[in-house]
Amino acid sequence: MPLALLALAISAFGIGTTEFVIMGLLPEVAGDFAVSIPTAGLLISGYALGVVVGAPLLTALVTRRPRKHVLLGLMVLFIAGNLLSALAPTYGLLMAGRVVAALSHGAFFGVGAVVAAGLVAPAKRAGAIALMFTGLTVANVLGVPMGTLLGQHLGWRSTFWVVAGLGVVGLAGIAALVPNSPGDPDARLRRELAAFRRPQVWLALAMTALGFGGVFASFTYIAPMMTDVTGFAPSTVTWLLVLFGVGLFAGNLAGGRAADRALMPTLYVVLSALAVILVVFTATAHSKPLAAVTILFFGAAGFATVPPLQTRVMQQAEGAPTLASAANIAAFNLGNAGGAYLGGLAIEGGHGYTSPNWIGAALAVAALAATAVSAGLERRTRRAAAVAPVADHPVPDAPLTGARR
Repeated sequence: MPLALLALAISAFGIGTTEFVIMGLLPEVAGDFAVSIPTAGLLISGYALGVVVGAPLLTALVTRRPRKHVLLGLMVLFIAGNLLSALAPTYGLLMAGRVVAALSHGAFFGVGAVVAAGLVAPAKRAGAIALMFTGLTVANVLGVPMGTLLGQHLGWRSTFWVVAGLGVVGLAGIAALVPNSPGDPDARLRRELAAFRRPQVWLALAMTALGFGGVFASFTYIAPMMTDVTGFAPSTVTWLLVLFGVGLFAGNLAGGRAADRALMPTLYVVLSALAVILVVFTATAHSKPLAAVTILFFGAAGFATVPPLQTRVMQQAEGAPTLASAANIAAFNLGNAGGAYLGGLAIEGGHGYTSPNWIGAALAVAALAATAVSAGLERRTRRAAAVAPVADHPVPDAPLTGARR
């Protein structure tokens, strides 16, 4: 794999860290600005909204520009957002910094996925995308715990200073290692949007939102589940999250390799595994050893979906993959927000902290159903294409014989 993928992975590490580290710093931020924890929690929602809006909007504006220049510009935007967050004297400016950083998130992964896929042979594209997303998974294993620890001991602003520094490293890596690749000179917004007329693109986006919604329905509430149901001490939750991150890392790489061999079968397997693991989690959450093992496999199944889902969208949006790829990043974040919301409703309804696992399993099954519909539609399209030449060139009638005359 090309070294340029390392530069993309480093940048992804910084982006993943700034997205998730705020979860561990909410008490410090709330205390500094004298706001409630739920108000501080809106910094997570604000970031997600920035991704959803920024992913398609910025990508649509830059599809014709050289992709290396686009990635460099997005990293500058990311650095600026984190510097604003580190310096923010008010809660409002911190929110602004979060949104600015988030605007670069979706477009970076959207354009970066196209660049990563273009660096390798077609048979290795899912693996290349998986390697780029490895930075995001490592952020969960190392970046978030270390950033949380740093913020708790040196102040939450120190975390954003370090993340801004990671952005500078990623910027330098892209400048040095990513080859110059032209944008699409024929790209037009109308052409990019035309890809969204295809039902298969919408089915792929639905698979992403539902599948990742299943992951976050449970993962959002994993801390209270582990403390109140399983009985772990709060200090142990950090190590459980590291275990989850190890699963993410392994699942992401395995999902990329499997998707290169057989894309749709991989989606069937990982979405089915995700649904089963979440159902099992409702039982294993009552045992410390079994809960720890389940968390590892939960992380692996959850992120094994990422490379095939991203590849599927790019495959179905052939001819205009950049905007669709960015839209898929927005779909991931919609799934995050929607899954967390539905899981919260289950808890508020008095069904307990394990109830989000059932919600997550149901969403994974819905993603599996969307996958089956997409595969069925693809089979019908292929059959129609195979029959069409015969219909267009019918066999001529045989000449009449003397007996028939």
